Amino acid sequence: MMILALGLVIFLGLHSIRIVAEDGRAKAIAGLGDGPWKGIYSLLSLVGFVLIVWGFAEARWDAPLLWAPPVWARHVTILLMLFSMILLAAYGFKNSHFAVTVHHPMVWSVALWAVGHLLANGSAADLLLFGAFLLWAGADLFSAYARDRRNAVVYPPPNWGATIGALATGVVLWGVLIGGLHLWLFGVSPVAM
Repeated sequence: MMILALGLVIFLGLHSIRIVAEDGRAKAIAGLGDGPWKGIYSLLSLVGFVLIVWGFAEARWDAPLLWAPPVWARHVTILLMLFSMILLAAYGFKNSHFAVTVHHPMVWSVALWAVGHLLANGSAADLLLFGAFLLWAGADLFSAYARDRRNAVVYPPPNWGATIGALATGVVLWGVLIGGLHLWLFGVSPVAM
């Protein structure tokens, strides 16, 4: 669990810089330059992500069970993951109705992913991983919406072509995940009974 916790601190800590120290972030980018900032940020994020994957893979087998998820939770999670994948895809389709409506589709995607996985899993490792991402997503959304209001951000009008693109891409991603990729990556089939 320590490796998982360290990975979460590194990964989510980096992704929280804009939430807690936007001015400091701007000064660091100005001092280092955009390219070096992105390089260091990406490298450290990758280290954090690898530690999260490694730590969760180790911790999930020995972590105590905190609650036994009900059978229906798996079905709700599968549905939430469909919406999560559509919102993830909408990040690439900025003019889609989904992106224009929620403004921050990737963060909403993470929030739905975390809620779904908290519903369907009940170990301490699950609570640490998915709970941390859910708390981060909530803080990031609060901060991002406040920043949007402060900067009077105007979003583009929605476009049906982009909406169809986001919907089709999200459904394909979801289908690939439940069709075998989740089992291959994580050793668990979302649809196994």
